[in-house]
Amino acid sequence: MKFLLILLALLPMLTAAQEKYSRALVLMGCHFEITVVANSRAEGDRFIDLAAGEVTRIEKLISEWDSTTQVSAVNRQAGIGPVKVDKEVYDLVVRSIRISDLTEGAFDVSWAGMNQIWKFDGSMKRLPTEAEVAAAVSAVGYKNIELNEKEQTIFLRKKGMKIGFGGIGKGYGADKAAALLKSMGVPGGIVNASGDIVAWGKQPDGKPWVIGITNPFNKDKVFSWFEFDGHAIGTSGNYENYVEFNGIRYTHIIDPRTGWPVHGVASVTLFGPNCELSTALTKAIFVMGTDIGLDLIKQLKGIEYIVVDEKGKIYRSDHINLKPVTK
Repeated sequence: MKFLLILLALLPMLTAAQEKYSRALVLMGCHFEITVVANSRAEGDRFIDLAAGEVTRIEKLISEWDSTTQVSAVNRQAGIGPVKVDKEVYDLVVRSIRISDLTEGAFDVSWAGMNQIWKFDGSMKRLPTEAEVAAAVSAVGYKNIELNEKEQTIFLRKKGMKIGFGGIGKGYGADKAAALLKSMGVPGGIVNASGDIVAWGKQPDGKPWVIGITNPFNKDKVFSWFEFDGHAIGTSGNYENYVEFNGIRYTHIIDPRTGWPVHGVASVTLFGPNCELSTALTKAIFVMGTDIGLDLIKQLKGIEYIVVDEKGKIYRSDHINLKPVTK
């Protein structure tokens, strides 16, 4: 009888209907949407607050725009001397350099100096000159980043050189926020950092999470969708940030080797083991182009892809089962 009473007491808790709770936020200078499965609105809000706090913590470590961060200190000391940083920052730079090596500089963590000549906030009134671009490129080059593992320092050998995590930071933030929520026992959720996505578990009704792929030729619509299968997603498109001069669109994705915005690819979506890697590799494919970029991706285990070129041709992995949107 006592055992039965205990079961009866637990029954309301066991059968309590969970719901999904979402909130849109601006973090790391972009749009985040955090969704969690929780027992109540209060619990959902608490989880979302903690995830947002984790992303904010990371931003205060790695933002090159905030003069108080360790990354800003490293950039100020370029050509002068090494700067000691937290292990988390040091390790992120190490991983970024590995991706730079893997992509032969198509992704380059030292690209941030390009922000001085290319601005996609509406303030650009003219194209930079060839001389201005060449000067910016001369300060780019991940092989000029000197690391000291024992002292945990970073030194940029060239004056004017800058590191920046614009091509990888959102993915890293999404990974860390999701990891925190999972460690707290949140059974399911999505951290969406402007298309860089980590999802886990299932919706409260037991159905899988559904992810839409933005139509790069009409960003307010999706051209396909799929059921999330546990991968982390990185997304880049030429439809978000760009400038136009003389009828030509210049995307925010810049080839760090030439200093000029890239052409040929409209959108890249990658599915990988973590959002950090998937996000970084999307930028590399834009720079490398479909032929070379996809040849690289096909050699990497655990990476699937959907790539749309500027003519609308779709390239996808054999394991990707796209479901077209029907009216």
